[in-house]
Order: sequence, then C-alpha cells, then structure tokens
Amino acid sequence: MSFRNKLLKQTHRDVERLEDKERRPAGWGGIVFYGGTLGLLFVVPIVGGAYLGRWLDTLAAGYSVRWTLSLIVLGIAIGGYNVFRFLQKKN
Repeated sequence: MSFRNKLLKQTHRDVERLEDKERRPAGWGGIVFYGGTLGLLFVVPIVGGAYLGRWLDTLAAGYSVRWTLSLIVLGIAIGGYNVFRFLQKKN
C-alpha cells in the first residue's frame, strides 16, 4: 500500500470518528462542565458588581446601598449578555 493510500484511509477513518462523535449525546461530564461555564459567566459579573458597589458605598457618608444595587443590576445585565453570546457561539 502506498503512502498516499494509507494517508487517505487514516484521514477517512478520522473523519468518520469525528462525525460519529458529533451525533452522540453529551455525557454527564460534558453537561456539568457546560453548566459550570454558563454559571460562572453569569455569576462572576454579579459578584464583582456587588463587591465594587459595596466598596463605593463605604466611601460615601452615611448609609447607602445605591452603588451596590446599581452594580448588581449591571452585573445581571452583563452576565445575561455573556451567557447569550456564549450560547450563540455554540450554535
């Protein structure tokens, strides 16, 4: 068998494996990893906004939660946008 024919046969086998893998449903590990990624994309901006807002509120005189609430809401919007973009890239 020539080198060219051997290479074509291996390439054909690799393509069949990849197509078979695409048709199989995701396993539990993949689902957990995917869910964890989505969770982090959503939660990290919210927590970051809460910490930054709390720090800004401590700089103001008196009791205030204006920055905390505002940045939490902004974090929810950014987290939702992150998840939306991630899901769009996957499809």
